Amino acid sequence: MLEIADFIPSKYNNTIDRGSFSWSAPSNIALVKYWGKKDKQIPANPSVSFTLNNCKTITSLAFAKKQNDGNFSFDLLFEGKPKEDFKPKIQKFLERVEVYLPFLKDYHFTIDTQNTFPHSSGIASSASGMAALAMNFMSLEKALNPAMTEEYFLSKASFLARLGSGSACRSVKGQVVVWGNQSNIKRSTDLYGVEYPYEIHPVFNNFQDTILLVDKGEKQVSSTVGHDLMHNHPFAERRFAQAHENLDKLIPVFKNGDLEEFIKIVESEALTLHAMMMTSLPYFILMKPNTLQIINAIWKFRNETKIPVCFTLDAGANVHVLYPNEFKENVLQFIKAELVGYCQNGQYLCDEIGNGALSN
Repeated sequence: MLEIADFIPSKYNNTIDRGSFSWSAPSNIALVKYWGKKDKQIPANPSVSFTLNNCKTITSLAFAKKQNDGNFSFDLLFEGKPKEDFKPKIQKFLERVEVYLPFLKDYHFTIDTQNTFPHSSGIASSASGMAALAMNFMSLEKALNPAMTEEYFLSKASFLARLGSGSACRSVKGQVVVWGNQSNIKRSTDLYGVEYPYEIHPVFNNFQDTILLVDKGEKQVSSTVGHDLMHNHPFAERRFAQAHENLDKLIPVFKNGDLEEFIKIVESEALTLHAMMMTSLPYFILMKPNTLQIINAIWKFRNETKIPVCFTLDAGANVHVLYPNEFKENVLQFIKAELVGYCQNGQYLCDEIGNGALSN
C-alpha cells in the first residue's frame, strides 16, 4: 500500500517542452455512501461504488514550457469556450497537488473539458472531471519519469483526483471500487480508491443504472457544506459505524449474488444519506415530491413482478435505478410507462457498469 510520502517525487529523468494528452473518466454511483470528511479530503467512513460507463467527462490537456514565475498558468475551456467560473476550483486543486506534481508552475496549460451528459443535468461532474484531469497530469508526469509503473500511475491519479473531489478517486478504475480504510478489504486505504479485490458474482456483470433526472437545477446544498454538517451531527458516529457494517455485509453479497440482501443494503444507504441531511443543523430535504413517487412506484413494481430492481440516490433529487442486465427490457418498459412522467422534461439516462478512465 502506498503512503503519502510515496507520491512526492524526488527528481525527473526526462524533460518535455510541449505536448498534449486526452483522457475520459466516468462518473460513479456509491452503494455504501461517503458522507462526512476529515482534513485533507480524508473520508470519515469507507464507501464502495459502481463505476459508470456512459456518463463521463472528456478532458484534453495541452501544455507548453514557460518561465517558472511562481504562478500557476492555465486557460480553462468548457466545450471549447472559456469558462471563468470553473477556474477557482482548478486553481485550488493545483495548489493542493503542487507538492506531488512539482512541475506544475513550469508550464502553461490549456484544459479543454466536456461532458457526455447534459450540463446542469443534476449529475455531479466533479468526480468525472477531476478524475480526467488527474489522469492527464499523470500522463505528463509519466513522460517526465518513464520508469513509472502502471499501478503507481493509477494509484497516484486516484490520490490526486481525491484532492479535487473526494468521490473522484473512485472514477479512475472500474468496475467496483472501494475508497476508505476497511479492515477486511485488503489494500483499502483512505488515500485513494482500489478495485474491489474479491469475487463478484456474474449477476453483477453489465449491471444497469438508469438515471432519472427529477430535478436538474442547482444543488440546494454543495457537497462541501453537506459533508461539513457531519461535524457535531448527533448521529454521525453511529452512521460511520453503519457504513463499515454495510460494507462488511456486501462482501458475501457480491460473492453469492444475493440480490435481495443487495437491495436492502443499497436502498437503506440511500435513505440514510438523506436522513443525515434532514437531521443536521441547518437541515435540508434534498428529495422532491417526484423522488418519493418514483421510490414508491419501484417498490410496488418490485413487489408485483419480483424483478430485483432497486434505487439509490446521491445528495439530490435524481434517482438511480439499479438492476441486472437480464431484466433490462422489462425495467425500461416500466420506466417508460410509469416513471418518465416524474422526470423533468421526461429526461433519463441509460448507463451501466464500466471500466474506469480511458486514454483518448
